[in-house]
Amino acid sequence: MKVAVAGCCHGALDKMYETLELLQRRHNVQVDLLLCCGDFQAVRNEADLSCMAVPAKYRHMQTFYRYYSGEKKAPVLTVFVGGNHEASNHLQELPYGGWVAPNIYYLGYAGVVRFRGVRIGGISGIFKSHDYRKGHFEYPPYNQQTIRSAYHVRNIEVFKLKQLKRPIDIFMSHDWPRSIYHYGNKKQLLKMKSFFRQEVESNTLGSPAASELLQHLKPTYWFSAHLHVKFAAFMQHQMDSKEELPKATKFLALDKCLPHRDFLQIIDIEHDPSAGDSLEYDAEWIAVLKATNSLVNVTQSSWNMPEKYGLNAKWDYSVTEEAIEEVLEELNHDLKIPCNFTLTAACYDPSKPQKNMEPIHSINPQTTEFCAHFGLTDINDRIQQAKEEGSVQGKYGEEEEEMDSTGSAEEPSEYSTDNSGLSSINPDEIMLDDEGGDEDLSTCSVDPSPDHPADFSASFSDIRIMPDSMAVSSDDAMDSTNEELEKSGVVKQVEEKILSERLLKRIAVNENGNSSIKKIKRRNQAIYAAEDEDK
Repeated sequence: MKVAVAGCCHGALDKMYETLELLQRRHNVQVDLLLCCGDFQAVRNEADLSCMAVPAKYRHMQTFYRYYSGEKKAPVLTVFVGGNHEASNHLQELPYGGWVAPNIYYLGYAGVVRFRGVRIGGISGIFKSHDYRKGHFEYPPYNQQTIRSAYHVRNIEVFKLKQLKRPIDIFMSHDWPRSIYHYGNKKQLLKMKSFFRQEVESNTLGSPAASELLQHLKPTYWFSAHLHVKFAAFMQHQMDSKEELPKATKFLALDKCLPHRDFLQIIDIEHDPSAGDSLEYDAEWIAVLKATNSLVNVTQSSWNMPEKYGLNAKWDYSVTEEAIEEVLEELNHDLKIPCNFTLTAACYDPSKPQKNMEPIHSINPQTTEFCAHFGLTDINDRIQQAKEEGSVQGKYGEEEEEMDSTGSAEEPSEYSTDNSGLSSINPDEIMLDDEGGDEDLSTCSVDPSPDHPADFSASFSDIRIMPDSMAVSSDDAMDSTNEELEKSGVVKQVEEKILSERLLKRIAVNENGNSSIKKIKRRNQAIYAAEDEDK
């Protein structure tokens, strides 16, 4: 089966689907499934725009609303995870996943589904350690803190995914798993993105939570986005006592959706030819949701997941074959996800703009139906109850300011650092609306074509065993393997024009006429800098 993988979409659905159609015609292939690795921007109206954590000048409606209204329909089944530039109020309606538009499915805070026998999992958002141990307490209208914390990964989602025992074929995250850069052509990555060097060398670039999942799940494929550069890696995992054969993961990160960028790749994935064409629930995942339902938390209090040798009476929430069979019986062995998309907000009308539209906290009928069917807690309903009791959100903005990438003043965490995957200033990340014509920062890769649909060997060059600690030797000798690939023409090297004028600090002039240095706040505070400031 042909699967297309896309990087950050940024709401440009028309552009994404047009590019996909072009690739299909050019290579005479038919794509069966499109996966998007975050920053999808499912913006329905002006209220949704106000819930995106970007400066107002970058809040563009883009084209998702046409698919939401029914004016257009996605030409291929599309499944996505959330990133850090999303209409968080919209995605919050579907914490367990659901349809954001006909033929476009969101995986939720974390989720697992099946398509043609292929098991697809994912986790939404980016990692920030100071929010990692909190519950999902945010609700619209957001304040300056919760508009950011709403998309931060929580430990409960990682805990749920770690209960899975059955193999995962494909996994998606927005930010990269920490240390994955040690398993690809790191030299070429740093040539393309030199401002990553400090974090790569200190092994702090990327999400430690995603790395933990990568170690545990060992999926066949892992796809990410976020850093706006195309990068491939191949990781061979250590065998555990229950495995008969060693497992390996093929990692691929995609660029953002702009002309002249490698933001789409078509890959051949083995599938079950006898399986239907419908998106399906995953029985083990549903069983895990049922088993962990008592752990749902909608407060901003920090808390730890149950752990072995801890104070918890129960720490293992993995499910038995009997529990999985019970789920199958509940569904009468029909795992097809119902096509029950419904409009829950007014759709943008270009002829009647409503600039003062306020976001509201909505409960989506899809979530209500899902929770009722499987006996789960509707997180938004619980938040509504807690709001009435005054026990959520509260004085978050007064008690806690957005932390920078050092994680200063944060509460204790199992992770020692607070990098969301990009704490350095990324010149490429700043210019969301740039056309990319004169600065192609995409890294080496194999063109998506029927000639190389599943041949990752050309892209995944650095094969190493992942240690338990995720620490990797500083020996970069294996980067030389890509030099041979470059000579053979398989790897395409593209020169990057480093935008040196984008500084980490901004010059300000005080009342006395003296210049002073003012730090630009890190990503999530003002991810996009004004173009005139850049110049």
